[in-house]
This record gives sequence, structure tokens and C-alpha cells, in this order.
Amino acid sequence: MSGEALMTVGVVYIEDGESSLIKVTVPESGISEGLTLGAPVALPGLVARPWESVFNGQQRHGIAYRATAIAPGAFPAAEAG
Repeated sequence: MSGEALMTVGVVYIEDGESSLIKVTVPESGISEGLTLGAPVALPGLVARPWESVFNGQQRHGIAYRATAIAPGAFPAAEAG
């Protein structure tokens, strides 16, 4: 534990025409300058961990996403066809 502040960033993931919003936790020092709404990003060190808990008799579960950083990315090159 470094004690560094953590930030939660919403990232839209698009696959096969379907989109999903995931929340990724990143250390404050890992948030790069130049991020723009709607632009592609890179998430180095991205890890997805399943979790579950019981609260007031209700079982909940999901996936927690963490990355070491978030930086401006690039759209993948179109495949020649």
C-alpha cells in the first residue's frame, strides 16, 4: 500500500457495435495529461478481478478493474481487405 490517492475513471468499451461503460481505478499519478472525452485511451497494467459480497442478506457480485495508468491512445489501424 503506497497511500497514494486513487481515482475512478469511466471508460466506454466498444466491441461488435455494442458499448459498455466500465469504471477503472487508477493511481492519481497515473492519469496522463492530454486525455480528451471520446478519444481512445491506453490502460497499461489493466487487471480485472471478480468480487462478491453479502450485505443485508443480498448477494452482490461484479468485476473490479484496476490499471497502473491511463494515457491517450490511438485507434487500431484498419485491416487491409
